Amino acid sequence: MAKPKNFLFICRGNEARSQMAEGFAKAMSTGNVKVYSAGVDPSGIDSHAVHVMEEVGIDISNQAVSAFDGVPVNKIDTVVTLSSDSDPLPKNLRKKTTQIHWPLNDPAATSGSDAEVKKAFRSVRDEIRNRVEVLLVG
Repeated sequence: MAKPKNFLFICRGNEARSQMAEGFAKAMSTGNVKVYSAGVDPSGIDSHAVHVMEEVGIDISNQAVSAFDGVPVNKIDTVVTLSSDSDPLPKNLRKKTTQIHWPLNDPAATSGSDAEVKKAFRSVRDEIRNRVEVLLVG
């Protein structure tokens, strides 16, 4: 089986989980893949996501915030949803597109002190890093 070459990570707002997944996939890939992220209702990158990714040496501050229409969905091999598995997928996905669901908590929904919020972001970041590594290595 051929390894996927085009990945799309989706979360509701394209503000944290999908952005972190995109950042890790780009950093871990050998350059032979295309990586995108998008949101069902895109809102902007959360500053906590930017901060916790900087802690591990990955800058996501300039990644695009996108809806599905900003992604070449007809070329995607693998789509990973990171919020609700009932969120709609983009139209025009190829029939052979592999669909994966990672049910991860939304760290942007965490309330509490700044330290508590960053702890939630770090926890989700680390889980995403592990899952992206497995996804890319196969």
